[in-house]
Amino acid sequence: MIREIKGWHVLTGFIMAFGVIIAVNLTLAVQAVRTFPGLEVANSYVASQTFDAERDAQVALGWDVNATLTGHDLALRVLEHGQPIAPVVESATFGRATSVQRDQTPDFAFDGDAMRASVDGGPGNWNLRLKLRSADGTLFQQRVIVKVMP
Repeated sequence: MIREIKGWHVLTGFIMAFGVIIAVNLTLAVQAVRTFPGLEVANSYVASQTFDAERDAQVALGWDVNATLTGHDLALRVLEHGQPIAPVVESATFGRATSVQRDQTPDFAFDGDAMRASVDGGPGNWNLRLKLRSADGTLFQQRVIVKVMP
């Protein structure tokens, strides 16, 4: 038996199709706003006024910084001219790149090779947002992508 498509069939189809599209867009927009970590700086113009000088001072330190995660052990290695050092950690935040919900503040201890802390990590993309202070008072700021080891 052949059924005739009437106007209300077409209207229902359009409403359902656009309803799904709008529902998905709203869900994604709410998730994007809810998980956004926030602003990096309060006023980007003010921050830009000293950016070049701060970057040059940071580069002049000659530090090589990397971080690895093995199980629950987060190892932060700061090398100055190839030698491991333990600068003052002003702030460190370990977390996901896209969300602040699982952010942690590691408590680092230097073992002669690296600064280590116990964190609740796991597989995936992790970042370590650092503010370190050198012996001469230079502030070193960097977001380090953590290499997750098996």
